[in-house]
Amino acid sequence: MKQSFVYIMTNKYRTTFYIGVTADLSKRIVEHFEGRGSKFTKKYNLMDLVYFEIFSDIDQAIAREKQLKNWHHDWKVNLIKEQNPTLETLDY
Repeated sequence: MKQSFVYIMTNKYRTTFYIGVTADLSKRIVEHFEGRGSKFTKKYNLMDLVYFEIFSDIDQAIAREKQLKNWHHDWKVNLIKEQNPTLETLDY
C-alpha cells in the first residue's frame, strides 16, 4: 500500500506555515531544505517540519491539504500542538 503525507513546514520563529502533500516525505523535506521544494518555502526560509499526517489514499491527502490551507493561522497552530505541543522540529 502506497502512503501519502500532508505536512507542515515552518520557520525558526514558527510564524509562517507551508502545507504540502507528497508520496515521499523524507525526499520532499530534503528538497525543501536544499531550496528545491517550493519558491514559498525558500523565500520564507521554512526549513522545519513540525507536523504530518499519513494517508493510504492520495485523494484523501489532497483533500486534507486543501482543507488545512483554508484554515486560520491559530487553527493550524492548535492542530500542530495536538501532536507536537512544543512545535519542535520533527525527524522524518
